[in-house]
Amino acid sequence: MASALRRVVFDSVIHRGGIHSSGLVTPPPVLTGVGAVFFSSSTMAKTIYDFVVKGMKGEDISLKKYEGKVCLIVNVASRCGLTDQYAGLQKLYDDHKANGLEILGFPCNQFGGQEPGTEEEIKSFCSLKYNVTFDMFKKIDVNGANASPLYKFLKSEQHGFLTDDIKWNFTKFLVDRSGKPVKRYAPQDSPSSLEKDIIEYLAKDSKL
Repeated sequence: MASALRRVVFDSVIHRGGIHSSGLVTPPPVLTGVGAVFFSSSTMAKTIYDFVVKGMKGEDISLKKYEGKVCLIVNVASRCGLTDQYAGLQKLYDDHKANGLEILGFPCNQFGGQEPGTEEEIKSFCSLKYNVTFDMFKKIDVNGANASPLYKFLKSEQHGFLTDDIKWNFTKFLVDRSGKPVKRYAPQDSPSSLEKDIIEYLAKDSKL
């Protein structure tokens, strides 16, 4: 009797997903041997719209808000030799936001410790020096065990040179109107060099 009860409880647990504090549903686990391993959200994701990220104030933001837009996702830093790319990114945003371009900036301190400030300091720096008006988010890791699930997904969809790891600040991912990552650009690729691709994807109809 006890053995049968334990079996019922076990079957119930392994066949039932859960709900994250973010509100995302955890899919059922896959059994391997005697245990169970849960899929990560980045493994199961189909588009960027499957993710919830943190805003500058720590609030949850669903990327579904960008449905139907062309998005450029960039890991940024305030004390990098490439920091002046903020100006080029803002110009792209100013020139193309009316046609559906969104730029998402994710501060990251993993490369030479070049983003050490608080979110408030980062926001102030970007606003005062570069007049940044595109969306900025809470500081994250983009590589390693604590990497953002969004970045795990981006890297799995658009591979890097030799390894999929982000190599430095200002790596860029272009996402089409259906939420699919379609291009990856190296840190040294200037924002202006991306404009042709951005215009091409802005001209395409939404696949939603």
